[in-house]
Amino acid sequence: MIKIRIICVGKIKEPYLRKGIEYYQKKLEKKAEIEIIEVEDEKTPDRASKKEEDKIREIEGKRICHYIPEQSQVFALCIEGKQLTTEKLKRTIKQHVDAGRNAFTFIIGGSLGLAPEVVKKAQYKISFSAMTFPHQMMRMILLEQLERVA
Repeated sequence: MIKIRIICVGKIKEPYLRKGIEYYQKKLEKKAEIEIIEVEDEKTPDRASKKEEDKIREIEGKRICHYIPEQSQVFALCIEGKQLTTEKLKRTIKQHVDAGRNAFTFIIGGSLGLAPEVVKKAQYKISFSAMTFPHQMMRMILLEQLERVA
């Protein structure tokens, strides 16, 4: 059975997203061991400078890095990532499983994205769309896609 860890910044506050996440998580749990780790998000001041935003990403990045396992295939969800089809993601995961690697970590950053040190730890940088989605919604979208490919 594959092991999936999702590391994400912040908690889900919206009830409709919590319900969707719970729904897909329960479906996925039939096929894989799943662990969701929420790290604390930093408050971003209105009109934050680039320096302030970089510092926030750095703080959140350190929290994320603490939970990245050594022996896991790491997928960072980021704007500069490659867009994959569901089938390509499925093939990628299957190739690792066939090679005896069954641990996968997916990382969803906060509203400012991921720190460079987090992205560097990832073997895969993926983007789900050229559009921007709220990071809380990405958790539900990711779980739905993982349920399809597991």
